Amino acid sequence: MAAPRRRCAAGFTLVEVLVALALMAVLAGLAWRGIGGVAGARQASEQRVEQTLRLGTVIAQWEQDLQAVQDSALVPALTFDGATLRLVRRRPEGLQVVAWSLRGGNWLRWNGPVAAESRGLQDAWMASQQLLGNEPGQQVLLEGVEAWQVYFYRGNAWSNAQSSADLAPAPGVGASGPAAPVRALLPSGVRLVLTLQPAREGGMSGVLTRDVMMPPAWP
Repeated sequence: MAAPRRRCAAGFTLVEVLVALALMAVLAGLAWRGIGGVAGARQASEQRVEQTLRLGTVIAQWEQDLQAVQDSALVPALTFDGATLRLVRRRPEGLQVVAWSLRGGNWLRWNGPVAAESRGLQDAWMASQQLLGNEPGQQVLLEGVEAWQVYFYRGNAWSNAQSSADLAPAPGVGASGPAAPVRALLPSGVRLVLTLQPAREGGMSGVLTRDVMMPPAWP
């Protein structure tokens, strides 16, 4: 009588197992890289949207300040010295001095107290010329600003804001002739040029130009 044949044991060899594990490791690595790329792209997109919204809010504040400029004849209504733009804006309670400046890559805005009397307005104007960047009312509105420049629209042309302004007799003064008091006329428009430098990967960069029409020169 013939002896029964042995059946071979079912299973995988060690080589097959190692090959399968290697393939699974490669697929897992590719999947992880794909997930990481999607997460990184989503984070960069959210960061860009947040920066765009913040920039829009800051520019809106800039425009509101300029469009509320009030010429009081007590202090200059609008000046730019290459580092700081100072202006006097009207508020329901009186007048307020506002200063925009650039320090260490940060675009800052300082607003003084609202003044209802000439002395308070003059004191606030003097304080705006001595800012160090850490005063009460000083806010960092935008980071990653490399440089900025301001131009005024005068005489149907844009010119450097630090150039000589058009002059006119100061209202409310009875003197006349060459020695009569004069003050600078407000420009018809203000052009802002911001050079943005990303502070970290994915940040905004480039040059932003914004023109703002000014209110009438005289209240």
